[in-house]
Amino acid sequence: MSVTRDIPRAWLRPRQVMAEHLSRGVRDDTAFVFLLTGCLIVFVAQMPRLSRQAHLTGEDFVMLMGGTLMAWVFVAPLLFYVIAFASHLVTRAFRGRGDPLGARIALFWTLLAISPAMLLHGLTAGFVGPSPALTLVGIVALGGFVWIWLNSLYIAEYARV
Repeated sequence: MSVTRDIPRAWLRPRQVMAEHLSRGVRDDTAFVFLLTGCLIVFVAQMPRLSRQAHLTGEDFVMLMGGTLMAWVFVAPLLFYVIAFASHLVTRAFRGRGDPLGARIALFWTLLAISPAMLLHGLTAGFVGPSPALTLVGIVALGGFVWIWLNSLYIAEYARV
């Protein structure tokens, strides 16, 4: 099944989708593609917010975009690798039987799965600005991230043989 079909399913049945990904025999290059694609989509999602910020403050849009590109495409992937390894170590302390690759797939897939919510968050930040609507969309995105990641991590570390 394609990733674009898996994204909406991951919001409803994250364990089933993660089990399907793992049953396909995912490799580290697949995990990296999930991570880089998710980071690129989150970077693109920041454009409306950055445009609004540049318009309201007079800052240079290109400079704002360059800093955000550096953060999401070069720095964030490194941080996500560290977070995935730390989550693997935590689950090992609680008798997790998975491997570090499973923890990476769980985290990187989660980032890709919440990318539509991040796009909506970026649009809301750009067009509406700071408001209850932006807060609500942020809570939904964060809640979706936690929901999908914890369920995916469970499958990767505990349910996988």
